[in-house]
Amino acid sequence: MRKIFFSLLALCSIKASFGQSVNIKFTEYDLPNGLHVILHEDHTIPTVAISVLYHVGSKNEDPSRTGFAHFFEHLLFEGSENIQRGEYMKLIQNNGGVINANTTFDRTFYFETLPSNKLEQGLWMESERMLHAKIDDIGLETQRKVVKEEKKQRYENTPYGHLLEQIFKNAYTKHPYQWTPIGEAQYIDEATLPEFIDFYKTFYVPNNATLSIGGDINIEQTKAWVQKYFGDIPKGTKPIPRPNIVEPAQTQEKRVTYYDKVQLPAVVFAYHAPAQGTAESYALEMVAKILSDGKSSRLQKQVVDKEQKAVAAGAFNLPSEDPGLAMMFGIANMGVSAEDLEKAMNEEVEKIVTKGVTQEELNKCRNQIEKDFISQNQRVLGIVENLANYHVYFGNTNLINTELERYMKLTTTDLQAAAKKYFTKNNRLVLYYLPDSSKN
Repeated sequence: MRKIFFSLLALCSIKASFGQSVNIKFTEYDLPNGLHVILHEDHTIPTVAISVLYHVGSKNEDPSRTGFAHFFEHLLFEGSENIQRGEYMKLIQNNGGVINANTTFDRTFYFETLPSNKLEQGLWMESERMLHAKIDDIGLETQRKVVKEEKKQRYENTPYGHLLEQIFKNAYTKHPYQWTPIGEAQYIDEATLPEFIDFYKTFYVPNNATLSIGGDINIEQTKAWVQKYFGDIPKGTKPIPRPNIVEPAQTQEKRVTYYDKVQLPAVVFAYHAPAQGTAESYALEMVAKILSDGKSSRLQKQVVDKEQKAVAAGAFNLPSEDPGLAMMFGIANMGVSAEDLEKAMNEEVEKIVTKGVTQEELNKCRNQIEKDFISQNQRVLGIVENLANYHVYFGNTNLINTELERYMKLTTTDLQAAAKKYFTKNNRLVLYYLPDSSKN
């Protein structure tokens, strides 16, 4: 059940990784058209990773046109003026490469890995996507069907598939995080071709993009190819909307019940939390690890193993550019009510708030984080993604080499203080996700 729940996060493509290794060297600069370029040279293996991060996610959408960013994740694989329809992915795969994309609340991220002797081709293809994407009625109708089928399979036909939608829909009242990247299918159906073209010309422009390249490259040659394929792309002329809506502070607990085709009840706590990059966000992330990472974590030991109130329980924070959510979940054991599971989860939260965490737990958490940082940057693709993320979200690309220090300097006092501040009932949503069969 735990794997099922976490697969929902992967399918929504919400959780971005922020990893680190030691002394990641990089070169970065801007083209006159506003494109930010980051280059990382590593000759360990003869491959390259190319990524383009467009600073547009579901939070940039019109509330009456949700799902546009995710739709474009698919649409921009249709081809271009110089790449035939349906050939974009084939060109990469036929040259021994891997290609994909994902969309979150805050970004759309395209990437491919290729043999290093195909770097120039990969750059040409990404420049085609940025300048000459094929946006027409044929492509729209094709991708409408694809997106509808994806939503059907991954959300409507998956256990607890609507859980994240229900969390964000009910946790937010004003901020555009209240809808998830998948959006609503009817809005995609209602939208016209000019609306899609306008969205493309607004957001998929060099001054809203970060090109990050890593692997077996020559820096000077790569710069020349970047200039060749991206230098002449015009800077976008439309204002790029950046939502400045501040979610009002929550002043009392909100409780919601949702029924679906599931067998076991689930309980979720969603606490409003600070944006990524703040000291308190790091503290809450570490608290989540102490609650749920590994067999010795608190929720696993107490709620799952000892009390047997749940078949799975955990806690996680989704990194977000604006203030987000710190969440905890439990999937009830057979015969256990949602109320009993909530009580057991509450007790673990209160222990953190009133008694804090032990130094031993903090040390273990630090070791886990350090291990995660190193492993995430063992792949060149992970490095180029993290470089782009740090630039876009923090304005400091070198955090790839220094962010670990922000975790390591936190104390048990810091973790307890953050828990006391944010893990209050007045600051949370409690969601009961119940079987249809339990309706009265």
